[in-house]
Amino acid sequence: MFLAADYPLLDVFWTIIIFFVWVAWFMLLFRAVADVFRRRDIGGGKKTAWLIFMLFLPFLGVFAYLIANNDDMGRRDMEQMRTSQTQFDDYVRSVATAEGPATEINKAKQLLDDGTITQPEFDAIKMKALAAG
Repeated sequence: MFLAADYPLLDVFWTIIIFFVWVAWFMLLFRAVADVFRRRDIGGGKKTAWLIFMLFLPFLGVFAYLIANNDDMGRRDMEQMRTSQTQFDDYVRSVATAEGPATEINKAKQLLDDGTITQPEFDAIKMKALAAG
C-alpha cells in the first residue's frame, strides 16, 4: 500500500533531474528546428540536410547546429523581436487617440463661443465626451 516506501528519496530526485533534462533537450531541439525553418539565408537543400542530420544524429546534429549558428540565431531572434515591437508600436499608435475628453470639450466650447453650436448641443457633446472618457 505504501508506494513511496518502494521508491527512495534519491530515486525521486534522480527521476526529477532526468525529466528536467529530457524536457530541456526537447526545447533545445525544437528551437534549433524552428531556427532552421526561419532561416532565409540558406536554401531548401541545406535546410533538409540540417534536419536530416538532427533527425538521425540528434545530439550531434543539434550541438553542431548550435556551434555553427549560435551568433546568427541570436541575430535572427533580435530581428524578430525588433519587428514584432515595431508592429506593436505602429498598431498602438494607429488605435490610440491623442485627444481625450478635455480636448473634445475645449473644441466644443470654442464652437459654442463662436456661435456655431447652441448650449444644448454643447451639453450633449460634453456628456458624450465624458461618457466615452
